[in-house]
Amino acid sequence: MKPKRTIDSSWDFRGVNTKEYTHCYHNYPAMMIPQIARRLITESNVKKNSLLFDPYCGSGTSLVEAQIYGIDSIGTDLNPLARLISETKNTHYKTDEISKFISVLKDQCLAFDVTANNEFDFYNNIESSTLFDENFSNYIPNFYNREYWFSNDVLNALGFLKYLIENSISQSEQSFFLVPLSEVARECSYTRNSEFKLFRIQEDKLHSFKPEVFKKYFQKLERNLTGLISFNESCKTQNNLATVFDFNTCEGIDQTIIPESSIDVVVTSPPYGDSRTTVAYGQFSMLSSNVIGFENANKVDKSLMGGKIVSHSLNETPISCKEELEKIYSLSEKRFNEVASFLTDYKNSILNVSKVLKKGAKACYVLGNRTVKGIQIPLDYVTVEFFSEHGFSHIDTIVRNIPNKRMPKANSPTNIVGQVSETMNKEYIVFMQKQ
Repeated sequence: MKPKRTIDSSWDFRGVNTKEYTHCYHNYPAMMIPQIARRLITESNVKKNSLLFDPYCGSGTSLVEAQIYGIDSIGTDLNPLARLISETKNTHYKTDEISKFISVLKDQCLAFDVTANNEFDFYNNIESSTLFDENFSNYIPNFYNREYWFSNDVLNALGFLKYLIENSISQSEQSFFLVPLSEVARECSYTRNSEFKLFRIQEDKLHSFKPEVFKKYFQKLERNLTGLISFNESCKTQNNLATVFDFNTCEGIDQTIIPESSIDVVVTSPPYGDSRTTVAYGQFSMLSSNVIGFENANKVDKSLMGGKIVSHSLNETPISCKEELEKIYSLSEKRFNEVASFLTDYKNSILNVSKVLKKGAKACYVLGNRTVKGIQIPLDYVTVEFFSEHGFSHIDTIVRNIPNKRMPKANSPTNIVGQVSETMNKEYIVFMQKQ
């Protein structure tokens, strides 16, 4: 018998402000909206001394909401850009210090007569300025094919800002200034910002694309400062800790970080499939990561769940999606192995997550059921199956519409012009409880 699904429009949260507090800091693919994390934490009835775990924390939505609720939290993610965003969103910087450093950056930019109309005049004066040393050129992003994705003016401006951040701001506050630099880097690149994957804008639009790097940067800094102020205010009577790690739950969970049976609730939104063919976390992050200076920025997707493709047999597939995988196998053995590799990693991750939950604790997974070769894979049923193998009972699965989530509504599974397929327009919130 298939697990129960309940359609509940109260989980749609149409028209809500999803950018409250530090949730405003940085776009990220397929972000869980804060209202869902907030409601999941509240309805899990956790006590104030509880510990939340997010095994795929992304940009840290659930961790921020845990702090606001008044509990400690732990998150992990393999993407270094995600960890930077998550750690920054969960840090209570002193707002007067941040305001002071914003003024410092503005003054140094104005020293070069930087205006919205003539942003790059400053670069002609760098050599004669006492603000810079001979190592300034090392801050200009330097990576393979950089001119394909950025104009020289934008690269110089990004290098200028990175130089100022590392040489004018105390180390404990630098992350706050790097996060908007990451966001601006992507917005000022030649990539189509409506996409998560890297697609360059049309050739005939390149000559007219002259983004105002500094204007965008300071706008985002001020926006983030406003979010920080409200976040600090919401947590001022509490002193909870959110910690972000980089361990892979598919391989195991370090008992020195999270001992077995120590977690009170899991609130998470795992990847819906391997990143290369679904939500491209690595591609989304690559340009920003190169600007920030993260190593191996182009290899992130291969390290994520399902990133390493291994041959599988039909006998190894989950019972709850066996029929769907057989159909995919008949159409493409390659696509079958991609899906099966993801599901194998996902199964291992759930095994390890199940070990750290206390008896009676709840696991709340917000999922999307991806479509491969026109066939929808019921990841919510798979999730119930995997947890049930480790002593969990299924409470319910809530089906909600996705009115706000930034995801493509359709894609082209065949790569043939005109042939499109609906992607994930609904989410499935799976509630499991450890017996």
